[in-house]
Amino acid sequence: MSSVAKTIELSAESPDGFEDAVRVGIAKAGETVHNIEAAYVKEQKVIVTGGQVTAFRVHIQITFVVD
Repeated sequence: MSSVAKTIELSAESPDGFEDAVRVGIAKAGETVHNIEAAYVKEQKVIVTGGQVTAFRVHIQITFVVD
């Protein structure tokens, strides 16, 4: 059986770390996208407010199999 996959890109943020930001992004995408197979973290950065790290942001590609 052959399949077709599609990739989307999104950004997600968490105050609890990069790993949690990835989880947040995948969970949110999973609300409308099914058959998620993989995620690739393209970029990571921190948000600084008042000299303190306040959030962790990731830019990710999510790959899913098209129904």
